Amino acid sequence: MPELVRLYVKNIAFGFGLALAFVGLLLWFNVANLWHLISTSDVGYIALSLLIVFNTIVFAGVQFAISVMRLADDSDSSGGLRDYPGSPERIAIRIPVETIDTRTQRDRQLHRRR
Repeated sequence: MPELVRLYVKNIAFGFGLALAFVGLLLWFNVANLWHLISTSDVGYIALSLLIVFNTIVFAGVQFAISVMRLADDSDSSGGLRDYPGSPERIAIRIPVETIDTRTQRDRQLHRRR
């Protein structure tokens, strides 16, 4: 099995465990009277399974994203600005900036023309 698939399956299993713990805590503390709603309904098992499935999707996605981001090579400390072969050189360009007084004078002239 490829390494990335193995990593994904491992994170799904970990997300499933987190989802079980999270839903268990939701029911234990009876958040929003959830325990009563699930235990007294005749289709409460569907609500419970959907809570677990959707929380598994969320927690597994977050776990996988964190683990993929941690796979990056930390040998480069440039903060993401890397010079790759064939990349253009960085050149400082001066951009003329108008002062507030110059813009105010120009705006006055435009308003006088109208």
